[in-house]
Amino acid sequence: MDDAQRRTPALPGGTRYVATRHGRIAYSDTDPEGTSPGTPLLFVHGNSSSRKVFHAQLADDFGPRRLLALDLPGHGESDDATDPAAAYTQRGYAATITEFLGTLGVDRAVVVGWSLGGHIGLELIPLFPGLAGLVVTGTPPVNRETLADGFLPALGHAGAEHITPAQAAEFAGQISVTPPPAWVVDDVTRTDGRARRLMFESFAAGRDSDQKELVAVSPVPLAVIDGRDDPFINHAYVASLPYAALWRGAPTLLEGSRHASFLEAPAAYDDLLRAFLTDHGL
Repeated sequence: MDDAQRRTPALPGGTRYVATRHGRIAYSDTDPEGTSPGTPLLFVHGNSSSRKVFHAQLADDFGPRRLLALDLPGHGESDDATDPAAAYTQRGYAATITEFLGTLGVDRAVVVGWSLGGHIGLELIPLFPGLAGLVVTGTPPVNRETLADGFLPALGHAGAEHITPAQAAEFAGQISVTPPPAWVVDDVTRTDGRARRLMFESFAAGRDSDQKELVAVSPVPLAVIDGRDDPFINHAYVASLPYAALWRGAPTLLEGSRHASFLEAPAAYDDLLRAFLTDHGL
């Protein structure tokens, strides 16, 4: 990541807001009128982050299509959830996104989800009939029984409600680069701590979907694009799973990148995303 990438990024598509049952959601939209012919792309960020992580993708050329990125409840410029126990779960976030897309009149989309955002994307499979394709990064499809198999024991503060400034900086470095850009640390610090705790409690208790089973049976085109040096993901586990519709028949690993490969190596990542869209006529 160069010096330009470390500066607080400008967001193509500006900042807009939409009301949902869990509060006001902030988002960026490169085509508010929805006139572009290509299938819209929706970018969903990870735990304790914001839509700013996708600034390079929002500025890139994916053909004439609408690009959307939102801040999840309790993150970025969105409101903290009005009902944290309902909103701050993978399934709760997916329900909010389904409501968000419906309000915008988007009935078909490709979702690109990073980390928690990828798990939310998997939860959208049964919730959003217009899911035309799914790209996940840093997201092992797990269930309650395989949770410890899919992740490496380096999650650190990912589920902590209360973290110190030093811990926020440490976690920001784990999910981005070391030393982390100030804006990534700010995103971690801003996040409603209840979102971290409640999401992990729900996941560990098995209240979210069996995502291992979802990828085994879902016909939705799926791409798995991970950084080779991701400190959180067990690549052997991810590669061992059965998939019904996995792009190129295997997970794709980006050399020299870690958890946020789209942020660390945006040109290489975006080339893969364009290839996925092309291969599936999206």
